[in-house]
Amino acid sequence: MARLNLGEVAPEPYQGFKEADVALRKGPLDDKVRELVKVRVSQINGCVFCVDMHGREARRIGETEDRLLQLAVWQESELYDERERAALGYAEAATRREHIGDDQWEALRKAFPDEAELGHLVAQVALINALNLLGVPLQMKPPRR
Repeated sequence: MARLNLGEVAPEPYQGFKEADVALRKGPLDDKVRELVKVRVSQINGCVFCVDMHGREARRIGETEDRLLQLAVWQESELYDERERAALGYAEAATRREHIGDDQWEALRKAFPDEAELGHLVAQVALINALNLLGVPLQMKPPRR
């Protein structure tokens, strides 16, 4: 059981997070890229609740077990295309609060030439980091299955 049920004790801000998630799901960012980014960021941040939830969502939309298993070492894997690599590289750097250099940004823009899709990627990385900042300290856990 989580330390605090944010949806009950702070429903308005919690609803804001949910609305942002709905908006991002409706946006132009590829579903698989979106879920891979969510899982990878959640792995880095140590949010077991989000790793479980978004791993299951990724499988639901057709992501393969091999790609999910290799996600933690995606740089060494041959299973990800250039768009996914650019998105994962950006997500990791932003999550670790590293400087996003011009070369990395240009590679990201090249992989995501549609600025709306790029904007949704940037917003998705920010949102999953924010949600991880809820899940980890509140000790949210996935259900036992």
